[in-house]
Amino acid sequence: QCCTSSFRTQNYVLTTMATSTDSFYLGFDFSTQQLKVVAVDGNLSVVHQDSVQFDSELPEFGTQGGVHIHADSLTVTSPVLMWVKALDLILGKMKNAGFDFSRVKALSGSGQQHGSVYWRKGTNQVLRDLHPGKSLHELLKGGFAVSDSPVWMDSSTTEQCQYLETAVGGAQRVADITGSRAYERFTGNQIAKIYKAQPEKYEDTERISLVSSFAASLFLGSYAAIDYSDGSGMNLMDIFSKQWADSCLEATAPHLEERLGALVHSSAVLGLLSPYHVTRYGFPEDCKVVAFTGDNPGSLAGMRLQEGDIAVSLGTSDTVFLWIKEPRPTVEGHIFCNPVDRPSYMALICYKNGSLTRERIRNKCAGGSWEVFSSVLRTTPIGNDGNIGIYFDAMEITPSAVGVHRFDKDNTKVSAKTGEIRALVEGQFLAKRVHAEKLGYKISEWMPNISNNMQSHSSSLHTQVLSDVFDAPVYTIDVANSACLGCGYRALQGLVAESGVSFAETVRKAPEPQLAVTPTPGADKHLNWVEVRTLTGPLQKAYFLLLKPFCC
Repeated sequence: QCCTSSFRTQNYVLTTMATSTDSFYLGFDFSTQQLKVVAVDGNLSVVHQDSVQFDSELPEFGTQGGVHIHADSLTVTSPVLMWVKALDLILGKMKNAGFDFSRVKALSGSGQQHGSVYWRKGTNQVLRDLHPGKSLHELLKGGFAVSDSPVWMDSSTTEQCQYLETAVGGAQRVADITGSRAYERFTGNQIAKIYKAQPEKYEDTERISLVSSFAASLFLGSYAAIDYSDGSGMNLMDIFSKQWADSCLEATAPHLEERLGALVHSSAVLGLLSPYHVTRYGFPEDCKVVAFTGDNPGSLAGMRLQEGDIAVSLGTSDTVFLWIKEPRPTVEGHIFCNPVDRPSYMALICYKNGSLTRERIRNKCAGGSWEVFSSVLRTTPIGNDGNIGIYFDAMEITPSAVGVHRFDKDNTKVSAKTGEIRALVEGQFLAKRVHAEKLGYKISEWMPNISNNMQSHSSSLHTQVLSDVFDAPVYTIDVANSACLGCGYRALQGLVAESGVSFAETVRKAPEPQLAVTPTPGADKHLNWVEVRTLTGPLQKAYFLLLKPFCC
């Protein structure tokens, strides 16, 4: 059910150490810019958090924002060995901090959606024979046919998308089968590009993983299966039968199904943890590995959404996602399988220009300081005196458009001015409301729930702007790393799911979301452009006029 303003809030203190009889459950998140981990105890209290920042802690890989942006500006990849070495580092950090691995009963995790990893022939045997005296990145140095993996920021596969839609019967038909029309970043189209441009590397590939199942493989000591939820973000899986779609496979690459392996439900126990980790770090021999999933499905679990809820998550990519029972795929937005409730689905809208764009404007207009950024946002009037900006530094996903455009209250295009910080933040949240309403959801029924992973001193102001734009109170969770937290919950769920225990029952002890902010009184009068359905204000007219060639 949707939350209401009468939702009861409680204060919780996260424990720093569990009692000796408690078990631990780990949730990892291989995101774009960092690897994160959260450990929860049997009461679902957070007992440990850690992270590895790719750019600063692994500078030898030369990434910016965790990725390599190639000369064409469309091709975006990440080095696979960077992810492997990050796992070495984070487990080493935990060991040095005195974390007791012997209490870990199960672990799960998530990965940035749509990224793909190409294991070289023979590497599965290498995984099975890992020597605990060496690091993973040393042992797996030669294990990948493609050293730099295409990731979700890549938009270089337009040709492959057009071919898939033509072969299957059109964009809507692809959406009807896979939950989404053909998208450049989706894994199937990335595989098709590699098969065409680098056939020798495709031929040398024994297994293709998503980032999530790749990460699970590092723990399992063999190739891990792709779960239904992350698998539904590939343009390859039938989201209703939960099987690979033959028509999509045939339009992508030959002998693809054998390289992908079988699919599993998201709460499946894949097997026991590799002896490598048992010996090297002191995990128990009976520690279970639960299927890994995508970062967005992981966040749905972490925020414990229920049917009818909506969440807004701010990160390298911004996302809006909802829990739904009866999916109606369209050519805009995505439908994925629900990671915690098999009959259900989750709807998602993704925006590529998220935190990196906010950081760029922070550096340009606030001297790189979130404190200054927040001060400017705080002192600029709601509605920004009618000024609004649309900031697509990179080719956007929803809609497919690029460029920076600013308008004043008279709907006249202008250059940058004093109100650019608020123009950015209000404009980004307006876009989220516009596109979610186009999916048929009514603002009056919503309870936005935002997972803040921005700097703590700026996140509260972002949350207030979100509340004002959506004209609804906003609840938050105590831990910023919602995907990690959700996968910690899912690790526990994996041990009890086959006994018929639901996810809701599993997480009933977890802290409830906290009421963060309510709409500023009178904000709706200043934000007259939020009446997007009737287009009564000049600012939302400008937004629609600009984007009409792309999405309307």
